[in-house]
Amino acid sequence: MNELNLDISDIEKRMSGALTSLKNDFLSLRTGRASSSMLDPVVVEVYGSKIPLNQCATITVPESRVLSVNVWDVNNVNMVEKALINSGLGLTPQTEGNFIRLIIPELNEERRKELAKLAATYAENAKIAIRNVRKDGMDKIKRLRAEGMSEDEAQIWSDDIQELTNKMTVSVEELQKEKQSEIVTF
Repeated sequence: MNELNLDISDIEKRMSGALTSLKNDFLSLRTGRASSSMLDPVVVEVYGSKIPLNQCATITVPESRVLSVNVWDVNNVNMVEKALINSGLGLTPQTEGNFIRLIIPELNEERRKELAKLAATYAENAKIAIRNVRKDGMDKIKRLRAEGMSEDEAQIWSDDIQELTNKMTVSVEELQKEKQSEIVTF
């Protein structure tokens, strides 16, 4: 008989991927506080190709609501400025030489509520992804059970997958609570 086994590390890796995706989604939410990671999605067309902003400039946070972008090559300042305007972040660049300042505007109460709802949506999507991975694992256990895996072994694997699912779901909820708190209190 073949060894009937389940790769729990693959399941954990896939669930962790949902958590990583959630963290990236949360980075895109503007909370009124400056963070250099806000500019991670910005891509600049320079030197004939598209590159991430952080590969052609230094991004710093000199104040809680200000981002400073120091473009390394003064010839690329216009392209960086254009990329920032077209990024959809709603930030207006203020350029002086090869320095670009971005002031993060205060969020009004309505926008804070929208962002908190969006954070909840992102978190729910992550939970759904985790549950889908759990379902795949449980389906695999059923197939292995049909191929001769003992009921006790199947139960152990099921318990391990459920424990991992619970742990990941708690992590999602903690991240959501942290992000919503950041949105509402700043």
